[in-house]
Amino acid sequence: MKAVARRRKRRRRKREESPLAESSLRLFMDRIVLDREIEIGREVILEGPPLEALRVQGDRVGSIVTLTDAQQRDFRGRVLQLSKERASILPFETFSASTESPFEIILLQALPEKERMEWIIQKATELGVSTIVPFKSMKSISLEEREARQKKAHRWQEIAVKAVQQSRRARVPRVERYRPFHEVLECGESGAIKILLWEKGGESLREVLKKYSGSGGKIYLMVGPEGGFATEEVNLARERGFIPVKLGQRILRTETAAITLIGILQYELGDLG
Repeated sequence: MKAVARRRKRRRRKREESPLAESSLRLFMDRIVLDREIEIGREVILEGPPLEALRVQGDRVGSIVTLTDAQQRDFRGRVLQLSKERASILPFETFSASTESPFEIILLQALPEKERMEWIIQKATELGVSTIVPFKSMKSISLEEREARQKKAHRWQEIAVKAVQQSRRARVPRVERYRPFHEVLECGESGAIKILLWEKGGESLREVLKKYSGSGGKIYLMVGPEGGFATEEVNLARERGFIPVKLGQRILRTETAAITLIGILQYELGDLG
């Protein structure tokens, strides 16, 4: 028993010394998708890639997970049995519509202080984002400074998984590795809308969304730290296709701004409302 405890302690220490390393290795499939139809009350056997996806959503007997069948229908199911090679799940509920938004939201979030990043990951997941990318801007705290006070970055992916379970989503958003500002500027596909929140000015969000006529696709949201973006950062982002946008006249905390913008986008273009 003591030997087992020591091994667990070494694994936990290794995860804490290498933030996001474990989650990067574990992220592979973000949802449990089957190539056959699912029926309520009929046991489903998972093997191969769907089994690996299950281990992200809830790798314990009794866990409740969301599955997607060949007809793109989402079901809730309970894990009955689980081994290294296979798992059995009993579907007990279906949804009248998909649990996922028709478009992807990629949140580019400057690292905030204290436990605000954990809160942002939780709420952004509940609201339907597909990817979260933490980054360092001129006025934000660095990951090294934050982890020196309390190591929590290794839990970011776990927080997203738990938020998926709570919100009954089918898809687990990926929490990407922490990166510098110049790298995060390279995010974004051609034709996608890219928004940067800037409290000092910018276009009207309403007018920007009018230009977005597509159903589906991707939207990139860049949110700065408490002190906002420096003017040179905004100019660099403009050169990379980001549109500065101002959310009203009030100054919002970074976590409030991120969640407010995601909610507005899901209402205007997604599946809220």
